[in-house]
Amino acid sequence: MEGQYVAYTFYRVDPAWRRLPAEERQAHKDAFAEVVDDFAERFDHLRAYTTTGVRPETDFFLWKITPRYDDLGELGAALNGTPLAGWLETPHSYLATTKASHYTSARKARKITPHGLPYLVVYPFVKVRPWYALGEGERQRAMDEHMVIGREEFPGIRNHTTYSFGIDDQEFMTAFECDEPADFMHLMLRLRDSEASAATSRSARRSPRSTAPQLASRPRVSSRRSSSCGRRRTAATPQA
Repeated sequence: MEGQYVAYTFYRVDPAWRRLPAEERQAHKDAFAEVVDDFAERFDHLRAYTTTGVRPETDFFLWKITPRYDDLGELGAALNGTPLAGWLETPHSYLATTKASHYTSARKARKITPHGLPYLVVYPFVKVRPWYALGEGERQRAMDEHMVIGREEFPGIRNHTTYSFGIDDQEFMTAFECDEPADFMHLMLRLRDSEASAATSRSARRSPRSTAPQLASRPRVSSRRSSSCGRRRTAATPQA
């Protein structure tokens, strides 16, 4: 079936890595970033975000969007072959695909295209089982309210929804681009009053990975805003 695979891979650097000589650390970062840069042309979008200073269990992550599933494994294998990989852990990794929404008139999957806003919130979740026991009309009414709140009250936040049924522990992956993290907080607070919110479970079953959204800022070292994570985008690799 046509569509895109969307993956988010979070990395944490071993604190001991920061005690290496600066020249060695820079060489590690350069090699890692070179692989990302080399693979960028094969992906629809390949972007790096830093979580340094706001999440204790991660330092950075890659947002990967491609129509070809094998691209994900080939990129992962190439990154594992870099010197930096020996110093990295992967606390979280999420996989999803695109499809047409059941609650809109779309008949084809919407293509995921980043808007280039400075912040991204990645939010995995599942729906509680009673949600699926509701009639189609009840679910549609609840989702209509949900979508109107986001579209009309928070037009500056861009949502990318993808689906993980059967291919990962969560059911849904949502990624929200915004100008300020506080904007997303106000959106979530407003949605607490919506009918559909009662059917959302923050944690994906059987997986401790989905306990909270990840908040990350776009790299700011380079002024380029292309989808490629170039060598100068040091947020593509751990910061010293």
